[in-house]
Amino acid sequence: MDKPDSPAHFSPLGRDGLVDRVANLLGEAIIRGKLKPGSRLSESVIARDLGVSRAPVREAARLLESSGLVDYQPNRGFFVRKISARELDDLYELRIVIEVSAALRVVREAPDAALETLDDQIGELRRVSSDEVDMLTQMEADMEFHRRMIAASGNPRFSAIFDQLAKETELCVMVIGRLYGDPQWIADTHVPILDALRARDETATRSAIEYHIGEARRLVTQQFRLLEE
Repeated sequence: MDKPDSPAHFSPLGRDGLVDRVANLLGEAIIRGKLKPGSRLSESVIARDLGVSRAPVREAARLLESSGLVDYQPNRGFFVRKISARELDDLYELRIVIEVSAALRVVREAPDAALETLDDQIGELRRVSSDEVDMLTQMEADMEFHRRMIAASGNPRFSAIFDQLAKETELCVMVIGRLYGDPQWIADTHVPILDALRARDETATRSAIEYHIGEARRLVTQQFRLLEE
């Protein structure tokens, strides 16, 4: 009897850092759309492809569940998460709360050197704003700006929450199949955030982040609602 194929055709793995490596492989496959929302993660098939036992696959699936990419259904197993427009709207609302709070700490406490890394990342955003660069790379460059800003706040809990939200954000945009705006425009909308941080202006910082994430929230949620309809 022929062995069933797995959707993403994984290659065998070694043993070092096994669970994290399995989780990273599965997470990338989910975000890139190789494993579609609603599809089941077959522990036996994935374990066979990776050349490992089912235990690390199961542990990796648990990690992905905690990061919001996978749902567990009792007596059925793990499935790639389906996200609704309402859940997506809630996600962006939480991002605004977290990022405004982190940015205000940056305004009050972060050294100027931390802000220079944000300037570097805007340069990277512009560099990847090209039709030749794949959408996930552009999304990751966008998320990296926000990750650096939050890291500059000095609050590791903000960073931990953001890492989960970033994965869910990337998944949602990849499901839509296109960015929520022109990549160059997206890069440009980060500039007012950096300008406000450099000016140590709390009001301008709050406004810039609320506008930037609010526009993404409106456009991405709108596209999700169209998909649901």
